[in-house]
Amino acid sequence: MNAGPIRCPWAEQSAIERAYHDRVWGVPLHDEQGLFGMLCLEGMQAGLSWVTILRKMAALRMAFDDFDPQVMVGYDERKVALLMETEGIIRNRLKIRAMVQNARAYLNLRERHGTLEDFLWRYVDFTPQVNAWREACEVPARTPLSERISRDLKRLGFGFVGPTIVYAFMQAVGMVNDHLVSCAFRRAG
Repeated sequence: MNAGPIRCPWAEQSAIERAYHDRVWGVPLHDEQGLFGMLCLEGMQAGLSWVTILRKMAALRMAFDDFDPQVMVGYDERKVALLMETEGIIRNRLKIRAMVQNARAYLNLRERHGTLEDFLWRYVDFTPQVNAWREACEVPARTPLSERISRDLKRLGFGFVGPTIVYAFMQAVGMVNDHLVSCAFRRAG
C-alpha cells in the first residue's frame, strides 16, 4: 500500500499545510505582486503560526486589495481603523501600518533599484540556493544572507522584515530550497 510522498514534517500537520507545501513553498516566485504579497504575509505571520496565515490568507488578500502596493499606499488612518474591525484577518495595528509603510517602501525601491524581483533575486544570483538538510532541526531560522537582506530592506523603509521573517520569505518564494533530502518529490523542483 502506497502511503503517498514523504514530505517535510511540518507539512503533515493539516491538509492546508500539505497543499501549501506541495504547491507553493519553495517554488521560485518571480511575480512582482506575488513577491510583495508574500513579504506582507510573512510580516503578518510574525509571532504566529504559519497555519494561522494560511487559514486567513483569502481574507487578508481581500482586505489588502490583493496586496496591490499602488492601492495600499493610499490607505489612511480611516482605512487602518476599518481593517482593525475586519473579521478574518490579523488585526494588529502595528502590522497593518507596516503593510502600508511597505507599500510606500516598495514604490521607492522600484524608483531606485528597479523591480522587487531583481532586487531580491540578485542576492542569490537569480538561482535558488539548494540546501541538503536531513532533519528539520538542521534548518536555520535565519542566515547571514537573511540578515543582510533584512538590513537592506529596513534601510529602504520596510517594516516587519527582520532576519527570521526574511528567511521564511526566502524559503516561501524559492530563493532557498529547504525541503529536506527525504522530501524528494518537492526538493527536485
